[in-house]
Amino acid sequence: HDIAKLDGVDVIHDLEQFPWPFEDNSFEKIYMKDVLEHLSNTIKTLEEIHRIAKPGCEIFIAVPYWNSWEAITDPTHKKNFNEFTFEFFDPSKWRCQDRPYYSKARFKIKKQGYYIALFQPYLKIPFIGRERVVFNKFAKWILGFFATYFSNIIIGLDIYLEKTDYEKAI
Repeated sequence: HDIAKLDGVDVIHDLEQFPWPFEDNSFEKIYMKDVLEHLSNTIKTLEEIHRIAKPGCEIFIAVPYWNSWEAITDPTHKKNFNEFTFEFFDPSKWRCQDRPYYSKARFKIKKQGYYIALFQPYLKIPFIGRERVVFNKFAKWILGFFATYFSNIIIGLDIYLEKTDYEKAI
């Protein structure tokens, strides 16, 4: 899928236009790297992902972190994300429980990792590159704490979700 006719693209469609041209419950896996931040309506987009995903669908979403140079450099980025954003869609998290009326799309957060590239692009530390993803809970807490006060510590988020049923989640 893409918005432009390029080699290897089967479906040409603007993801800002709803509904998407896919049948309900048609995908077992969904991979969205560097897409969500370019779309205006995060809630509607996640509802559309939920609609086209089969029950138990594995979903991978990668987005830039809210205070990283990657989030604010690209003039086509419309949204920012942090480590708590997707908790509004996970029924086991208090944010979703506290505001269940935001959306009926429900996903279990299987795991979430931080892309780290400390202080890049200004200071390059040889053993820490962009491809380094941190999943360790304690390390993520430390990184998240410092990223609140200093930008360019966390560059992006890798989120692994699984589609759940709204009716079973409530």
